[in-house]
Amino acid sequence: MPITHVILTGGVGSRLWPLSRKSMPKQYLEIFEEKSLFEMTVERNANLADKVMVVGNIDNCHLSEKVMKKLGKDYINIVESTPRNTAAAIAFAAFASQPDDILIVTPSDHIIDEMGQYNQAIKKAIAKAEEGYIVTFGIVPTKPETGYGYIESRGDDVVSFREKPNSVTAKDFIARGNFLWNSGMFCFKAGVLLDELKTYQPEVYEKSKKVWENNKNGNLDLDLSLDIPSISIDYAVMERSKKIKVVPAAFAWSDLGSFESVYDYLITKGHFVDKFGNMVIGSDKHTTFLGLKNTIFVHTDTANLILQKENSQDVKDLYGELERRNSELLN
Repeated sequence: MPITHVILTGGVGSRLWPLSRKSMPKQYLEIFEEKSLFEMTVERNANLADKVMVVGNIDNCHLSEKVMKKLGKDYINIVESTPRNTAAAIAFAAFASQPDDILIVTPSDHIIDEMGQYNQAIKKAIAKAEEGYIVTFGIVPTKPETGYGYIESRGDDVVSFREKPNSVTAKDFIARGNFLWNSGMFCFKAGVLLDELKTYQPEVYEKSKKVWENNKNGNLDLDLSLDIPSISIDYAVMERSKKIKVVPAAFAWSDLGSFESVYDYLITKGHFVDKFGNMVIGSDKHTTFLGLKNTIFVHTDTANLILQKENSQDVKDLYGELERRNSELLN
């Protein structure tokens, strides 16, 4: 069965402002050993799939194209005229495929190490997908993280999906031992996913189908797209279908969704941090922290951010405030 790697490139990385902007979202920033997360995602899966499909939006498709040209990769390009969340994005990828094609769906902004473990997890997922299951990848947690959703599991069966918890609940999940981080990665036959979407979210299915049938070289119509309900694939299918399996995976994984996770990653790569745990990102200028601990100083040409590492999740609120003010600093 042909295997297609589907890369979802939506999202603006609001918790990584001011590094991540609408014009240059985090997945395209070349700050990870002089590569972008998007480029690393393409390379990581190059030997696992026969084809590559990129589902992005009209604002970032040129950034994806630039990377794919750099890598010399042919790809199927699907350009959303407006974001309609992951249920629609994944539906478009499935409609663009044959029913028996196996799709490996990954976000474009994750860091993954320990490739042997990763490849093993992908192979397990493909085997389950061939049997007609929709497979999600659950990461064995290393700490009680509040920035991720969780999957409650029993073997390869999913008991429940849980939203991002508070710190008390996250500690309880870890103590119970059968909770995994929800990676947002999936594997399934295109036809199986569409059948389940049609069953549980017929409106998303029908309206996404109509949009796809009217595509022009992979470019999707704006007016038709606006009719599609904006729903995540978790809510639309994963939390409802009886065909879900989970592959528990022990590879090192981070969605780099906050400055705390970027900080932790950069330390593993030898990035300088002073004896009180303070770090500078984005500047080579000498910077001294006095009386501060675990502080991150983020420098860009038009905005600086100074934050306590523990407050990384709050950057999203700051981004929302700038959005309400229609600030140029988001562009």
